[in-house]
Amino acid sequence: GLDSLLCREVESLLHYKELIPRLEEALGKFSSRDSVEVIQPVRSTVPLQKHNGFLGLMPTYMENDGVLSTKLVCFYNRGAGSTLPSVSATVLLLDPESGHMKAVMDGEAITSMRTAGASEISAKLLMRPGAEVLAILGTGQQALSHYNAFTEMLSFKEVRVWNHRREGAEKFCRSVSGPVTVCGSVEEAVRGADVIVTVTRSTEPVLCGRWVKPGAHVAAVGACRPDWRELDDSLMKEAVVYADSREGAMAESGDVILSGVEVFAELGDVINGIKPAYREKTTVFKSLGMGVEDAVAANLVYEQWKAKAYKL
Repeated sequence: GLDSLLCREVESLLHYKELIPRLEEALGKFSSRDSVEVIQPVRSTVPLQKHNGFLGLMPTYMENDGVLSTKLVCFYNRGAGSTLPSVSATVLLLDPESGHMKAVMDGEAITSMRTAGASEISAKLLMRPGAEVLAILGTGQQALSHYNAFTEMLSFKEVRVWNHRREGAEKFCRSVSGPVTVCGSVEEAVRGADVIVTVTRSTEPVLCGRWVKPGAHVAAVGACRPDWRELDDSLMKEAVVYADSREGAMAESGDVILSGVEVFAELGDVINGIKPAYREKTTVFKSLGMGVEDAVAANLVYEQWKAKAYKL
């Protein structure tokens, strides 16, 4: 039979300590470009003109692991004050042999946690040793998952947050478990920060290179269209740029395309030992999110759910 897992169920089954090692392995497999490990076409998008959004289709097949999945994700450039979500997602897990659907899962927790998990891996690999200050720009769902992943898996002495609406930042502080400093400007938030996470809805640059301390690591998560940006040219040109998928970045990242910079390496190349991690340099990880991340997350949820069901 077909199993349907709601958001709360998915959240209760997914944990960073199990998810992150699987994501790391999946990123390495993806970058090996071996078709029996991962087949993942670049996301195809359908514009939803009237609603200022897009439908993205993200299929992945992992033959060696026997995992077949696809994510359907609608993402929107919402106006200020909109109460509608900026991202809505569903993940389908199929049986590769029969083609039957095994499970339909709410994609919200999967999307936010696998994205934060990939960013955490980028920081673990690329931030300078002894990093103490984390700055998060944006205070939505992704900001929350990044806060959770980064504070659970890494240790920072100080966490700062900025949002274009201060009440958003204050609400964020109330919803997290640890101490957070609300900053009045982006510059104030990022000055001297060792790790900066950009999870904004911005379509124009909000983070300027001149504010970023040399050797800082930036995990850039927003701006997922070729004409949207979060980072300015000076930051992109000063930094060594890493991506989850080179093709994804060249097709979808305004920060990469419009600044004209080269993607130095995929995270998987660093994981596989093919390319170096330049910890002492300023680094940018441009995250666009990949089907293989959804596939391993959904498969983990399914395994955990089955194990729990058998125990009952």
